[in-house]
Amino acid sequence: MKNNKKADSLGDNHIGTSVETPLRSDAFAKTDDQKIESISFHYQKIMEELGLDLTDDSLSGTPYRVAKMYVKELFSGLDPKNKPKISVFDNKYQYSKMLIERDITFNSSCEHHFLPIIGKAHIGYISSGKVIGLSKMNRIVEYYGRRPQVQERMTMQIFNELKTALQTDDVIVVVEAEHLCVSTRGVNDKSSKTTTLEYGGQFGDNQIRKDFFKMI
Repeated sequence: MKNNKKADSLGDNHIGTSVETPLRSDAFAKTDDQKIESISFHYQKIMEELGLDLTDDSLSGTPYRVAKMYVKELFSGLDPKNKPKISVFDNKYQYSKMLIERDITFNSSCEHHFLPIIGKAHIGYISSGKVIGLSKMNRIVEYYGRRPQVQERMTMQIFNELKTALQTDDVIVVVEAEHLCVSTRGVNDKSSKTTTLEYGGQFGDNQIRKDFFKMI
């Protein structure tokens, strides 16, 4: 009851507590199959509380399908074993200008309502001697998107991952997304989008940032 009152008092306030996704110390004590079995059981109870007839052929497999989707797809980015292997290479061709990967599509989930966040990420960096495979940037976005998220946190997680991999502060990340917790419930605003930005190093220069935004 105390948690319910706290949730009501916070309402739709957009809050985040840390750049790290909040996880319990025993988050990975169970196997994926054990998690699917447990989530399936509890989701069945949710459906029953809603008054749905799970003897109906259309609904009977839904608890298992939802549980499998949570563990194997929507929230697979919670498990470090699914983190993509990031390979970087020496910048032997001495390319010294910014490289941009734009319009990286992703699907995530709002951690406040577990409703979809659908959007695009735009990434730029200036090599300090290392370069990264283009598809690896897509995989980094995918990994951090596949978990309950706050968009500000996701943006910083992608930014920090790229800084570490590329061994440079010269990174910029823009994320723009539609939040279905805004468009399908509450205020029901169908047209608004949220944009977040994080950058460092040379992207602190106003002209370099302008050049980046012209290209995306």
